[in-house]
Amino acid sequence: MKKELITVTLDQQELQVTAGTLVGDLATLIPEAEGAVVARVNNDIMGYQFPLTEDCRVQFLNTNSEDGMRAYRASLVFLFVRAALEVLPGCTVHIKHSLNNGLYGEIDHSHPVIEKDIRAIEERMRQLVDEDIPFERRTVPVQEAREIYAQQGFADKIRLLEQYNGGEVTLYNFGWFHDYLSTILVASTGVLQHFKLRYYLPGFILEYPRRAHPSQIQEYVEQGKLFNVFFKAERWQDNLSIPDVASLNDCIREGGFGDLVRVSEAYHENQIRDIAQQISKDRDRLRIILIAGPSSSGKTTFAHRLSVQLRVEGLLPVAIGLDDYFVDREHTPLDEDGNADFEALEAIDIELFNEHLTKLIQGEEVHIPTFDFVTGTRKWNGRKLQVRPDQPIIIEGIHGLNDKLTSSIPKGRKFKIYVSALTNLNLDHHTRISTTDVRMLRRMIRDNQFRGHDARATIERWPSVRRGEHRHIFPFQEDADVLFNSTLVYELAVLKPMAQELLEDISPADPQYSEARRLLRFLSHFYAVTDLSDIPCNSILQEFLGGSCFE
Repeated sequence: MKKELITVTLDQQELQVTAGTLVGDLATLIPEAEGAVVARVNNDIMGYQFPLTEDCRVQFLNTNSEDGMRAYRASLVFLFVRAALEVLPGCTVHIKHSLNNGLYGEIDHSHPVIEKDIRAIEERMRQLVDEDIPFERRTVPVQEAREIYAQQGFADKIRLLEQYNGGEVTLYNFGWFHDYLSTILVASTGVLQHFKLRYYLPGFILEYPRRAHPSQIQEYVEQGKLFNVFFKAERWQDNLSIPDVASLNDCIREGGFGDLVRVSEAYHENQIRDIAQQISKDRDRLRIILIAGPSSSGKTTFAHRLSVQLRVEGLLPVAIGLDDYFVDREHTPLDEDGNADFEALEAIDIELFNEHLTKLIQGEEVHIPTFDFVTGTRKWNGRKLQVRPDQPIIIEGIHGLNDKLTSSIPKGRKFKIYVSALTNLNLDHHTRISTTDVRMLRRMIRDNQFRGHDARATIERWPSVRRGEHRHIFPFQEDADVLFNSTLVYELAVLKPMAQELLEDISPADPQYSEARRLLRFLSHFYAVTDLSDIPCNSILQEFLGGSCFE
């Protein structure tokens, strides 16, 4: 029987190949594929283990791309878990959250894990890299997957499968070790040349390259404050007995959702109250409260709730919007593509802003400008402001933690707050939930609710948003006096129905299809909650759902 041929279209050529040819086999025919780790097939992302079954357009991607680096990162985790099980038989690996230029995790074993153990695991990882073992992909019945997980002692994955509705699951393996990490892996262990394993009591940090420098590990920078926030979140979730998605699903199924919401929201309120009390104790010294954080972290609602708690403490805060201090559009700096860069610090009239702050702190009245976004110019409409000593000034914006924004104000008179959604909820022990994904889902729903944008627009814009965060926000997060974690352990169950509807509207013809598919696979593990009556009107989540009492 004659084998069917399909046409593969690349940037510069067309190839005729046999249907069923693996992406990896195709890569060997294309010189341009050297250094690539995954491929974009039409508008979907595929690993080298995937067969090509129909005419398609193929683009090979290396670790300079987000999809390529995501596969590299997941493959490193896969490699690490096998090495850890071989060095420390019977251990349980927990990949917990991102930290610095890597992933923080811990290992449960019969004895406390020490630095020597971590060094031994790294050595075994490098041996496996040198062996260049292929990562194999196969689809198996759910029952077979359960049996494989049982043999390897993965009870957490078995629990997740018990809530899975499909009849088959995809597993990866290299050698004896099988796992599923909800994402694509690279072709083989030999690809994973660049990593570093660092002992970080009581666990480890698995460091990996960044997209901008895919062949080198960045210099290590301590992030103690960020680690402490994650640590507190983990202990809080342990108190709730919800360490992973299976536990959350059980809670919802057993009728505990309302109680979970009330306890979670009370925890947020206690944290905000503590911050307000901290400011109040130093009310004579602290006059400027700066709030910063990445997109969709809930900064606006946090600022409102903090204002309420400050009023409870006898303070009457006033807010100043940074948007009103934009320079005229003709003076806005340009980015590397020649477009107006409204996120640059230089897009703000720093001199005028600091002049007004110093006058306000000294009790003077100032005329506040209004920026006209239609004309791109500053207007003076007679707005005046004067503050009393019991009126701290709240400033919310991406540059809040950068001292250049408020250069005329002594550090001792400023209180800096970093807000972000730092989720500690994992799919299972080896598969963390990205805080970035949580924020993107929040933004996707808000963009649709309030700005009339569909999911395509949000996904398309997201890389630019992320570049701005890495440039203007993340370098300053350790300078904050307080880090507030805005995540809510129940929120993905609430976001799922809305996000799913928006993502399912993206078709295979859309460039955003692969990202939509990835997010849908991730959301498929959650039970959906559609009755939102238990969520209070001042919840940070209402900023994205609609219905906030602060709107």
